[in-house]
Amino acid sequence: MIHLPHLITDLGLILGAAALVTLLFKRLKQPLVLGYLIAGFLVGPNFHLFPTITELASIQVWAEIGVIFLLFSLGLEFSFKKLLKVGAPASITAIVKVAVMVFLGYLTGKFLGWSTMDSIFLGGLLSISSTTITLRAFDELGVKSRKFAGLVFGTLIVEDLVAIVMLVLLSTLAVRAQFSGAEMLLSTGKLVFFLMLWFLAGIFILPTALRRAKKLLNDETLLITALALCLLMVWLATAAGFSPALGAFVMGSILAETTYAEKIEHLIKGVKDLFGAVFFVSVGMLINPVMITEYALPIGIITLVTILGKVWGSAAGALLSGQSLKTSIQAGMSLSQIGEFSFIIATLGLTLKVTSPFLYPIAVAVSAITTFTTPYFIKASEPFYRWVDKILPTPVRDALNRYSSRSQSVSTAGQWQLFLRSHLINGILQTVIIVAMALLSGYYLLPFIQGQMGDTVWSSTLALLLTFAAAAPFLWALAIKQPRAETLERIWEQTRSKGAFVFFQVVRLVAAVLLVGFLIDRFFS
Repeated sequence: MIHLPHLITDLGLILGAAALVTLLFKRLKQPLVLGYLIAGFLVGPNFHLFPTITELASIQVWAEIGVIFLLFSLGLEFSFKKLLKVGAPASITAIVKVAVMVFLGYLTGKFLGWSTMDSIFLGGLLSISSTTITLRAFDELGVKSRKFAGLVFGTLIVEDLVAIVMLVLLSTLAVRAQFSGAEMLLSTGKLVFFLMLWFLAGIFILPTALRRAKKLLNDETLLITALALCLLMVWLATAAGFSPALGAFVMGSILAETTYAEKIEHLIKGVKDLFGAVFFVSVGMLINPVMITEYALPIGIITLVTILGKVWGSAAGALLSGQSLKTSIQAGMSLSQIGEFSFIIATLGLTLKVTSPFLYPIAVAVSAITTFTTPYFIKASEPFYRWVDKILPTPVRDALNRYSSRSQSVSTAGQWQLFLRSHLINGILQTVIIVAMALLSGYYLLPFIQGQMGDTVWSSTLALLLTFAAAAPFLWALAIKQPRAETLERIWEQTRSKGAFVFFQVVRLVAAVLLVGFLIDRFFS
């Protein structure tokens, strides 16, 4: 008798249940993501009237692949240029929301009588919203092109970056019972460095390679190439200590800057829908009615705190960043859920044995409930805004409109500001390239030369000279290259003295000297 692997039967069961339930939800005109959650519960280990999944671990792997392709698809639609446009508002919104939810989560844990560590982890897992759930809800409701959707996407991206730093902080706190500022700065700097390195590679290398291979790229080869690039970036991000989802998003954003973005998005849609369905069904499989009944009161309180806190915190952050009242309320009501990063934070606490066993199932229950409510909150955001706008006192409404108008008005930057901005950006990019060259030479070039010449001073000197020769153009541009004479004259006229310019030149020179020291230290400690 032929043996059929359980993975195949499990996949058939998942897709069959998802198809039946989502067809019903489609007829009832309800969000499909809710149907996936119910389908997951019906075939999961906590419901026994229907056949049950047997290999949960394998399904979780498929679900992780679903998250990767969902984030890759999001990156294709949300390029670096779009991210830069909403960069400041999204960053302010994300930071305010995270700070509010960490504080509210900690207070809620203490109110429920939990330990300090449980309360801290609760604040952490409540602070991050779900990119995948929000993206899917936007897809189904057809609001991705609306103004508030861009702000929401940018906020979610910033939150994912904040979540990586938060994981480091929580790990340090759990192990050492104190925060480590040095580790936090190291993690943040490492994250910025790799993001800029990937950005440079995507801008200067990938588009050129795709243009040269244009004649070879039909639909099949383009799909395979895009998937390979996505998974390669996922591997690089994981090896660097970041989340696979971040790597997938970064590669999607890089490909979004190429001429093949729309075609790749079309080709990848079927793959994204398949694995995305598996992801949402796998979340539904985690719903445990017994645990929900046992902790019904804490789950209800935490769900209420999550929804109200996130709506208020996100809207306040958006208003503070200069967005209109309408955009702020719509963004706040779109970010009222917790998601995949919350599971990671809850799992971290269990793995380090610093949190109670009930925290993870509570997080799953709150995630399931807020996932159910998210599409309805998005649909209700505009009517809710109209109601708020109607009841607001006229002076308050006028003050908010004036603040938003002032914040979004574009002022013309002077020559000195333009000079500083361009040279700061160029300096950062040059620094990233030089540091990357030093690291690559230390890891690969030096061992190769030592294998040929032996571990001697001469081998280290040769490796240093070769690296310095490669980095010399970037060091020269960073420390010595000067603007044109007419630009200098305009800068001096605007600053009325050469002091600011001289100070800037000294900073450039000091940065170059420090980088040279870093290069030498890689080969001669």
